[in-house]
Amino acid sequence: MRAPTKLSLCALFCLATALAVSAEIYFEENFPDDSFETEWTYSEHPGKEFGKFVHSSGAFYNDVEADKGIQTSQDARFYALSKKFAPFSNEGKDLVIQYTVKHEQNIDCGGGYVKLFNCNLEPKKMHGETPYEIMFGPDICGPGTKKVHVIFSYNGKNLLINKDIRCRDDVYTHVYTLIVKPDNTYEVLIDNEKVESGELEADWDFLPPKKIKDPEAKKPEDWDEKPTIDDPNDEKPEDWDKPEHIPDPAATKPEDWDDEMDGEWEPAMIDNPDFKGEWKPKQIDNPNYKGVWVHPEIDNPEYKQDDKLYARKEICALGFDLWQVKSGTIFNNVLITDDIEVAKEKADAIWKSRYEGEKKMKEAMDEEERKKEEQEAKKSDDAAQPDEEDEEEDEDLASKSEEAHDEL
Repeated sequence: MRAPTKLSLCALFCLATALAVSAEIYFEENFPDDSFETEWTYSEHPGKEFGKFVHSSGAFYNDVEADKGIQTSQDARFYALSKKFAPFSNEGKDLVIQYTVKHEQNIDCGGGYVKLFNCNLEPKKMHGETPYEIMFGPDICGPGTKKVHVIFSYNGKNLLINKDIRCRDDVYTHVYTLIVKPDNTYEVLIDNEKVESGELEADWDFLPPKKIKDPEAKKPEDWDEKPTIDDPNDEKPEDWDKPEHIPDPAATKPEDWDDEMDGEWEPAMIDNPDFKGEWKPKQIDNPNYKGVWVHPEIDNPEYKQDDKLYARKEICALGFDLWQVKSGTIFNNVLITDDIEVAKEKADAIWKSRYEGEKKMKEAMDEEERKKEEQEAKKSDDAAQPDEEDEEEDEDLASKSEEAHDEL
């Protein structure tokens, strides 16, 4: 009786092994050194002043070496850097895009997103209008724009998500993850926490609507949408009409009023306490009320279901195509895979310790700066104090001199 149990355990082990083997990491880049300068390609597209990336962990970090990524280094520049890899398709598989972003410069306006391209990309010609498959990541510009972009290319158009996903806007490292599934659903995670999810068809305008208003249908002319009507038997009271304002009965003509000089005297006007406003008949239920007319809908003849909205036939390049007013953003830990769990494990291993280490170092730096400013302010006060004492001594001397002069 024990043989089936052993067989079942063996089957489960084999299944788990098969799933682990089938998982693929299509692309991974942790920028361990400055080899990105030769392994990645800068765009040379004419008419743009492109900035350079430098290999850095920034001004504050958890581990000075492990936290190094590529950092934007020049203000008010476009950045265009990409790398090609072996092509793949996500058809029938999960697609996970994940990377870290650290806006340590407290970015005021600039992008922090990545773009995935098909194999038509020519890295040296990449620019803002170069076609791409997916664009994902944070974008900040002033207080009004702090969003996570999720854009898919479909039939030659770039489709923006119809939801507003807020990005992180502090100065520390954050992990951004996009998961696209074969059932045409998606998830967006920040620091391994789900911030948005849903269906591709519902949250992007991939397809025309399933239903449209029937162009042949029209509201009947006798359709009554008024729930109430004026009571035909209600009549306005005879004493209803009163003026809104009346002369103030307490007002008296001033004794020095001269009609020839000042004109005819008129008392001031006050609100009439008997004024009732415009009379309206009371309302009664409308016996002909049929409700609000709803335009009938029909199936949209232009709608065609697409079960493969998620699918990208070919992906073989990733690029940073950005504009930044203030430089200083660090990108790192880029991962493209079909294994959701692997991505989550890598995000967990990266984020929390790095975030806490950066925060601790930044707070220590801020405290040191605060103390330094206090010391400098104290030195300035101390330097100014002798001048005040000299002024007091001068006043004392002047006073004594005046006294001596008076005595003479």
